[in-house]
Amino acid sequence: MTDMPRDKTLSHERIIRAARDEFSEYGFEKASMRRIGKRCGLTAAALYRHFDSKEAMFDALIRPALEDLEKWINEHVSRSEEAIRTCADLPGGKETREIWDSTEIDMMRELIYPRMEEYAMLVNKSHGSKYEDFLDHFVEYQMKMMIPQFKELRQLGLDVKDISEKELHIVTTAYCTALFEPVVHNYSLEDAVQYLDTVEAFFMPGWKNLMGFAL
Repeated sequence: MTDMPRDKTLSHERIIRAARDEFSEYGFEKASMRRIGKRCGLTAAALYRHFDSKEAMFDALIRPALEDLEKWINEHVSRSEEAIRTCADLPGGKETREIWDSTEIDMMRELIYPRMEEYAMLVNKSHGSKYEDFLDHFVEYQMKMMIPQFKELRQLGLDVKDISEKELHIVTTAYCTALFEPVVHNYSLEDAVQYLDTVEAFFMPGWKNLMGFAL
């Protein structure tokens, strides 16, 4: 986009702003390319010179938020794996502080809640798009990450609870749903962060108990 002529760059920025307003108001499924054009003062033909479909336009709005989320999760997984390796070096697989230094609580506090508008579009306005099952996929990813970690911790001699995948899915779904409630209901950042303290106080002892760490 850096090689676009200035007028085309400005048009692109106007389209993005108009598209954000349209999707925020109507959601992906009911959003209209005609209305987006009207919002930014461009014809349909002019719009299609920038985006070949409504899906491409929505993707341009959602993709940066998802990329940042994927980056955070990948770094979190690396930190968790390193913390478990450190735990393995301690007698009886004792807990290291690093295991709890980075959790989904931090993800919400540092990344999601400060960008509430972007993630609210992903969670609330994506019906009919390829992103409509985002929260379900997020839960599945959490499961995919935790099941091997539970096995590793059990091998270290920790008293990891014997929980079935179905039970773990229920608990994980409850946790992720709670984390994203402020996004669903568009809390202010201040209210969301305050709410997060309650979620942390409620869920963290439960996760530690399930993973075999003494409370």
